[in-house]
Amino acid sequence: LIISSAIRGAHAIVDRVEGKLNAALEKYGYDKEVKLPNTGYYLPVIYGMSGFKVEKLGDMPHVIKMCRDLLPEVPAENAWLPYLGPGLDAGMATCFAYDLEEAMKYLDDPCPYLPMKEDPEDTDTDIWLGAADDIILRKRGVEFVDGSAPGFAAIVGAAKDVETAVAIAKELQEKSIYVFMAGANDKGVSFAEQLKEAGVQLGWNTRLVPFGKDTSAAIHALGFATRAALTFGGIKPGDFSGNLMYNKNRVFAFVLALDTVDDEKYAAAAGAINWGFPTIADTDIPEVLPTGICTYEHVVSNIPQEEIVTKAIEVRGLKIQITK
Repeated sequence: LIISSAIRGAHAIVDRVEGKLNAALEKYGYDKEVKLPNTGYYLPVIYGMSGFKVEKLGDMPHVIKMCRDLLPEVPAENAWLPYLGPGLDAGMATCFAYDLEEAMKYLDDPCPYLPMKEDPEDTDTDIWLGAADDIILRKRGVEFVDGSAPGFAAIVGAAKDVETAVAIAKELQEKSIYVFMAGANDKGVSFAEQLKEAGVQLGWNTRLVPFGKDTSAAIHALGFATRAALTFGGIKPGDFSGNLMYNKNRVFAFVLALDTVDDEKYAAAAGAINWGFPTIADTDIPEVLPTGICTYEHVVSNIPQEEIVTKAIEVRGLKIQITK
């Protein structure tokens, strides 16, 4: 059930991004430069996994073809097959499409997110930061290497109330785990906005990093992990297995899926599993319990929000020493 939903979601995402790309090509032409701010890693997930450099709009149709090649057919309702593999491919196609979708935001507006500063001065107008640049990557990424930051939690959706959001964020902060936030729940509420409402300081300095309100902004968390492997792990662009294994073994990350999970979020979760990052959900969604890609279970559901951080750390196999 869950892999079928992920594959369905991946098809819808790739279709949507292809439509946006066609519109952008018509508006700007094939030679229009496209890039994320201040990075030498092009579109990092695509570059890290395939070695392909997206430098202009005309490079993007090739990536759409890569997505189409990865996308499996949507499974028939009555065929119960062991198709975790195709689900992972659909997840990777989703990640490639998200990389394109986020990059295209910089075409219409050279600064669709806040200027990438360590401590944005104007936090009243907007809280979303977009992709981290290479300066932040080098400064923050080294913490994942030396162990001062054991990993990150990618939070998609929203907590049941503001108080719970603050409690989850604080529990993760106490364990030195970065909190990367993207997406909103089906009512349009996001975890980052809940923290802002409570007066919690957001930004790289507090390790509470809001990437963007669209679910596609979650790609910036995977892009950060991919670049960390290239920068600190000596992994070469295009060595996808080396990159994914580095992240599984060295970057202890997991996804917290709060509130309703739709097909698009299933597809994003399937993408994260490729990196060895499991998903822990608070709703009663189907589970993926075999081990293999992640260290332990892949998708665990029905965990109360009060217990979700503890469960996530257990599922990811993280050992933490807490210092005052």
